Amino acid sequence: MGTPAGTDAEFQSRNEDPVQAPTPTAAHTRTARVALVGIHGFGAHHLRNLERLQAAGAVELVAVADPQLPAPGAVPATAAVFPGLTQLLAETRDLDVIIVATPIQTHAPLGLAALATEADVYLEKPPVASLADFNTLCEAAQRSGRSVQIGFQSLGSHALAAIEELLASGAIGTLQGVSATGRWVRDRAYYKRSRWAGKRSIDGVDVVDGVATNPLAHAVATALRIAGARTMADVASVETDLYRANDIESDDTSVIRIRTAAGLPVTCALTICATESVEPYVTLQGSAGQAVFHYTEDRLTVTTAAGQTEQLFGRDDLTENLIAHRQDGTPLISPLLDSGAFMLVLEAIRTAPLPALIGSEHIQWVGEGDAAHAVVVGIEDALDRATQEHATFRELGLPWAP
Repeated sequence: MGTPAGTDAEFQSRNEDPVQAPTPTAAHTRTARVALVGIHGFGAHHLRNLERLQAAGAVELVAVADPQLPAPGAVPATAAVFPGLTQLLAETRDLDVIIVATPIQTHAPLGLAALATEADVYLEKPPVASLADFNTLCEAAQRSGRSVQIGFQSLGSHALAAIEELLASGAIGTLQGVSATGRWVRDRAYYKRSRWAGKRSIDGVDVVDGVATNPLAHAVATALRIAGARTMADVASVETDLYRANDIESDDTSVIRIRTAAGLPVTCALTICATESVEPYVTLQGSAGQAVFHYTEDRLTVTTAAGQTEQLFGRDDLTENLIAHRQDGTPLISPLLDSGAFMLVLEAIRTAPLPALIGSEHIQWVGEGDAAHAVVVGIEDALDRATQEHATFRELGLPWAP
């Protein structure tokens, strides 16, 4: 299991805890018995959140699993520690929820094993590493009758309901397009943190650890949700334009252009080779204005002829939402089937040709040793043009995108 795929989740930039959730109330009528698979990397964030929920009486963390032992005091003394999910399930009964926060390539087998129990499942993003695995997981969930929540935390933002109201009101006119912009910095050490980092596959097993499928996956998922694309049926086409500045297999600088079944363009321009890291955002392009949603901050800015407004929103915790769903039927915020649109994006990236290597003359290296990071020259302007024009880097005629 090792380092979780969610180690690089966008929400680490917001604060120490990836969620800003309200304290559970008396509505939680039963303490949920929870197991956590993967306790390092982003799994550590789940640990902290479970400690919060346990202190409030909403959950009991009864067991954790990871081949790497926890640091002293990292796991509550009342929780049993196992080297893997197989051992955990052999010795742990009556689980209500199993949280899987492990490397991408392990999501499918661990998710299927969890669904073979009586527990509901929280599976970190991306759900799995191929469309075939996604279909298998969906079929298993349907057979078992269990619920699966996918860890796209941004979808818990109350701003999404406000955006729906904004569009319904016609305040920014007719929605003409949606775009996602991600400008981050990742150094050489980032790709040395685990054997799967930056890989398309390991020993024939799909990993698909690209900029759009892992570090900035929330940008893609949030843009799709705002555009009304949840399931596979909501997507008409996906185009990819993939590049890499780093010495890796996967893409680190890309444009993903999606057209929804309703004909709306959704363009995601993403890089982890920027000059500096900034908060990623989703832009709604309307005929009479625009709205910009900084999803890691739950901040929505609306600009029309009447002026500009900005508002901050709260967010629901996905673990708490899953527990409420199990107890009283509260709708899931990020159900498995609603990741279908995202999985079509991942599949397009998985099956695309190898990312093109950006020429060294178009890259600047900043820093020394493992702390050095690549900067694609002019990338900020390229991202802006791609999202504004809904164009790929190649269509823009960039010198490093032949």
